[in-house]
Amino acid sequence: MVKAASRDIPRQLKSLEAVYRAVLVYGPNEGLVRERADLIARQVAADLSDPFNVARLSGAMVAADPSLLGDEAAAISMMGGRRVILVEAAGDAVAAPLEDFLSAPKGDGLIVLIAGDLPARSALRQTAEASASALALPCYDDDAQSIETLARGLAEAEGLRFDADALRLLTGSVGSDRMVARGEIDKLLLYKAKDAERRITVEDIRAAIGDSADLTLDAVAEAVTGGDLKRLEDVLSRAFLQGEAAVSILRAIGRRLLRLYEAADAVAAGSRPEEAVKRLRPMVFFKDVPAFVSQLNRWTPDALMSALKLVIEAEIQAKTTGLPADAICARAALRIANAARVGRG
Repeated sequence: MVKAASRDIPRQLKSLEAVYRAVLVYGPNEGLVRERADLIARQVAADLSDPFNVARLSGAMVAADPSLLGDEAAAISMMGGRRVILVEAAGDAVAAPLEDFLSAPKGDGLIVLIAGDLPARSALRQTAEASASALALPCYDDDAQSIETLARGLAEAEGLRFDADALRLLTGSVGSDRMVARGEIDKLLLYKAKDAERRITVEDIRAAIGDSADLTLDAVAEAVTGGDLKRLEDVLSRAFLQGEAAVSILRAIGRRLLRLYEAADAVAAGSRPEEAVKRLRPMVFFKDVPAFVSQLNRWTPDALMSALKLVIEAEIQAKTTGLPADAICARAALRIANAARVGRG
């Protein structure tokens, strides 16, 4: 069974082991899925727009013609060199063709399958994980540390460095999707490109991505847990217009509730609210501490746990009932915000 361990992923992204003929890149973090799939594919074909060394298929195409995977992998490039076969929107219908290919690989082409969030029971995921010739790369939501690492690395490549407060503000503003975060970081670096000052400050963050920060998932979550109904209506509407998925919004609310729960649990054990907030990791941005403490005083651990259960139930409903996911998300957000307004949950 070959599912990449977290510690091995950077090594595979830099230099994929030759034994692998297929790589399945999947998960809820669409931006990270895309980034990792591109990094793997570029090890074979530096230019992914090259029509000779890059074949682009869809899951539906492979399902309709199961021999297509093997044929494309065996095809010889007119320009020489290995070929990479990118399969977009891969799903369980691709499992059988992939299994056939892996049982008797043809040619030397590398197959990269790009998929969404696949459960453990997914036939495609099980096929990739069961084969010694395939690698499964999961891509889950980025946490603050991975976003910090990404931002710091991109900045250093441009000869820039972050002030500590600026880096914390950035990670709290760009959300957990890699594609969104990368876009905001690139915008920030472009803003600083011709600046003689090679330090990135809080003021730079606010100037370069301040408007986007107001539309982030964190802004919605803060409005929910603070019981700010007017702001919630505004930021939630703009988040939907921006294209944020209901599940992503619910997960952002859940992360905020978990941080509040951790602090509330410490307060219940005898800590002062300010001390409990100070011990949170990643740290709460210093200018946001008063608001976070104020919200903490609205909630008990039991009430926060009830709110977390509501978020989980809403996500399940959004995924399984066929009802409008945005409406389910908005209803859950409003219920939690109303609970916050009551005070102490």
